Order: sequence, then structure tokens, then C-alpha cells
Amino acid sequence: MRRRALIAGLVLTTGAGRLAAQATTQEPTSVMPARITVPLDLLQTEVARRFPVRYPVAGLVNLDLSAPRLGLLPQQNRLRAEMPVNAAGPALGQPQKGSFTVDFALRYEHSDRSLRAHQLKVYRFRFPGLRAEAVELLNQYAPALAEQSLREVVLYQLPTQEATMADMLGLRPGRITVTDQGLQVELVNRSPP
Repeated sequence: MRRRALIAGLVLTTGAGRLAAQATTQEPTSVMPARITVPLDLLQTEVARRFPVRYPVAGLVNLDLSAPRLGLLPQQNRLRAEMPVNAAGPALGQPQKGSFTVDFALRYEHSDRSLRAHQLKVYRFRFPGLRAEAVELLNQYAPALAEQSLREVVLYQLPTQEATMADMLGLRPGRITVTDQGLQVELVNRSPP
């Protein structure tokens, strides 16, 4: 029994010594900041949980928003959301399908460790089956609807384990970068209070 423990200790010590030697003899590389990667499909799943949502407009129309289809805009460091909308109510006669688009930036909210949409840029409603005057009337509500449905919506929440580990190391999320695959969230040193 003693002999086995001695052999196991030797193997572990030799392995650790080899790793330490490799680490010290390798060429120094540029230090990359720690980061969290959030793929687009995960963002899409998280956002879908918050829909469908219904918004009544002046008692005349109900606008039902389905889960948006997210797209990445790495050149602008923003995301795009294509919002499917079903409109129904006495002002329309029959239900209509349409959509509108919103671009937005992201920010980190420390209180619940989430990435949220902000700085929304709203594009016009598109309802192919509606008269231009009706669409124009609905477009007056588009910015408010986008604000209510997406402003500050949680797109991703850091898992407790990752957030706790970052806190222990004195790190916090810094720059959020939109890439071709999703998001890169840099972890930076927390500034002293």
C-alpha cells in the first residue's frame, strides 16, 4: 500500500515538473484578455423565451409579436432583430401579418449579470396586405412598440458559476463585440470603488 502511494506521488510530481518546465521554456505570447463567447443560437433561444407579447394600440388594434429572428452586424457592432407581427382588431377587419426591424447595441447590467439591448434603431412596419394609410398609422406606434418589446430585454444572463468565478478573480464584463458567430464579452479588471 505504501509502495503504491509512493509511485503515485512520483508520477504526479514528475508530470507537474514537466508541465512547469514546458511553461517556462515556451516563447512568451501576447496576453489575450479572458472572454466569454455567446453563440447566436444561444442568444436566439434566450430571446425566444420572452415572446409572444401582445400590445393593444388605442383600443383599435392588437399587435402580437412573435420571437424575433436575430442577426449579427459585426461591422456596426450591433444586432438586428426581425420582429414578426400579427395585427388584428376592429380597425383592420381581418388579421394581417407583417414585420418590422430593429438594430441595437448591447450593454452589461451588473445587478442581474445580463447582456441587454439598448440604443435601439427602429425601422418601419411592413404589412403587405394593408393599405398604405393603415401602415402609416401603425408606423406611428413602431418606435414605442420596439421600446416596450426590446429595450433592455435580457439577451443573455451569465451563468452563476461564470459570474462567481469572475467576481473571485476581480473581473467584470467589459467590451462586448459582435462577431460573425455571436458575441465576445471581454473580462477586464474591476476598477476599484
